[in-house]
Amino acid sequence: MKLEVSAPDDFVGSVISDLNSRRGKVLSMEVKPGGGQLIHAEVPLAKLFGYATDVRSLSQGRASFSMVFLEYSPVPPKVKEEILSHLGRF
Repeated sequence: MKLEVSAPDDFVGSVISDLNSRRGKVLSMEVKPGGGQLIHAEVPLAKLFGYATDVRSLSQGRASFSMVFLEYSPVPPKVKEEILSHLGRF
């Protein structure tokens, strides 16, 4: 998924750290005219369930985000092994 997060300057570090923990790739950041940052990232959809609650918690309710479909891509080998192991097929 293509993700765009709008966050106040005080919470940008926490938001980026959370995106990285979700296997996200931060592509760019830009300063918003009224203050804050706009973060552009790509994150697997499977890791975004519950993100709305988490991003609000990280930013005391002051960050928002939007996401759109970007592309299908293969699952990394390590994640594939975890999924198959969880299903009892590996």
